[in-house]
Amino acid sequence: MRSRLVLAGLLALAVPAAAQTVDTTGAGRLIDEGMQRSEVMKNLQYLSDVIGPRLTGSAAARKANDWTSAQFKSYGLDSHLEQWNFGLGWSRGPVQFTINAPFTRNLVAHSWAWTDGTGGKVLTGPVVRVDVTNPDSMAAYKDKIKGAWLITANPTPIWNPDGPVMSAADSAARQELMRRAFGGPPADTSEAARKARQQLAIDRPYLLKQMGALGQLQDGGKEQGLMNMSGSPYAVSPLPRVVIAHEDYAMFDRLIKMGQVPRISGSIVNSFTRAAVPQWNTVAEIKGSDKPGEVVIVGGHLDSWDLGTGTTDNGTGSMTVLEAARILAKSGLKPKRTIRYILFTGEEEGLLGSVAYAQQHAAEADSIQAVLILDNGSGAITGMSLQGRSQDAQLWKDLFAPVAPLDSFVVKDGNKGGTDHLSFIPYGVPGWNYDQITRGYNHTHHSQVDTYDHAVARDLMQASTVMAVTAYELANLAELLPRGAKTPVTPRVVIPPSAGLSKK
Repeated sequence: MRSRLVLAGLLALAVPAAAQTVDTTGAGRLIDEGMQRSEVMKNLQYLSDVIGPRLTGSAAARKANDWTSAQFKSYGLDSHLEQWNFGLGWSRGPVQFTINAPFTRNLVAHSWAWTDGTGGKVLTGPVVRVDVTNPDSMAAYKDKIKGAWLITANPTPIWNPDGPVMSAADSAARQELMRRAFGGPPADTSEAARKARQQLAIDRPYLLKQMGALGQLQDGGKEQGLMNMSGSPYAVSPLPRVVIAHEDYAMFDRLIKMGQVPRISGSIVNSFTRAAVPQWNTVAEIKGSDKPGEVVIVGGHLDSWDLGTGTTDNGTGSMTVLEAARILAKSGLKPKRTIRYILFTGEEEGLLGSVAYAQQHAAEADSIQAVLILDNGSGAITGMSLQGRSQDAQLWKDLFAPVAPLDSFVVKDGNKGGTDHLSFIPYGVPGWNYDQITRGYNHTHHSQVDTYDHAVARDLMQASTVMAVTAYELANLAELLPRGAKTPVTPRVVIPPSAGLSKK
């Protein structure tokens, strides 16, 4: 009850966002620094090509923490690392697969993260299509599962980008195929049914391994042999699970439907740590001159997947945050509120680093002016989706006004999912993720071609500058923005692995 009364009081005292005047003084100095003397590409190249992929829990992730903290300090900011607790560490080892039938050739494959390997043994068997949606269906396929590599889902529908333009009928048909591939909403939406589905998802790989499955194949989900990597310590699996190119996955599915029996051989070496490992967020700030206890957070995630070098997801976002800090520091301008720059880890495994930060700083939530995140690739900022805060539409139009020469910015209703701003919204903090030009992000992210070659220099200079300007303006507003609704936050629990996992 007390927290509700405090919240009500804050809402009553807060000035409506549309009524606040945006002070654009100094924006020209920030734009000049950001567009004329940028260091974003130099830093991005070092992060991508020297430090390389930064899987959460790896030594490279910590190296990136230390390097970015040193960079912030070199720009004159105070910086430190804040620890949070991660699940088990996981290391990817060598993988080798071949197709044995109906013809012979190599099969490119990558382990799904936080899944076990074969211990280096070569496992050979047929590729079979099975239904593992519930215990009864698994039992019905028991004889087919034993000694086989499993396909458990429809191929992802892929549209040839060089083919004819997609018609309305094509689009509708593709949507139906997508629904079949990924399933629709569950028939039973009760809490008991939800928990049962969650428990089955945890138990399924253990049950399949007990039934003698060799492993599970995962559709890469992208065209032209690109992979879509993921995984989490919340879904540790003792059953080998490998991502293969969509083209190969779809071919296996077609062969099975024809009555043919594909056969493959595979060897995988992966390992897990014996216990949970600590991880860190890199935190830096420029102290506010008038209201240092109130904070604007500018952030992106520093961790990445490890097939490429994590450039567009999210080296670009984290280096624009670093550059936005450099721009303000070099301009000599002093924000009225503190601006805090945070490079989160654990984003790829479920926003874990930002969730931990928001929980650790929950008592400060009512003094956080806003959280601004960049996490959609190499493209320039094009505007803002309001995340349900339609009252802030005019505010964002005013915030973008000084940077209008850099683009035509669009402020629109819409919710952005899957990025670190979401971790703060349950605490009532206004949180946003900038809209960006796509620039091939859906191809590069999570894939083996997520590399420096796909970074767009002028776009990242623009994005860094826009972040610097809008953060500075938010820091200088007369009042705090109205708080959003507060909702309960349930901590996630890492499910402990079985004793049979490969350890290091």
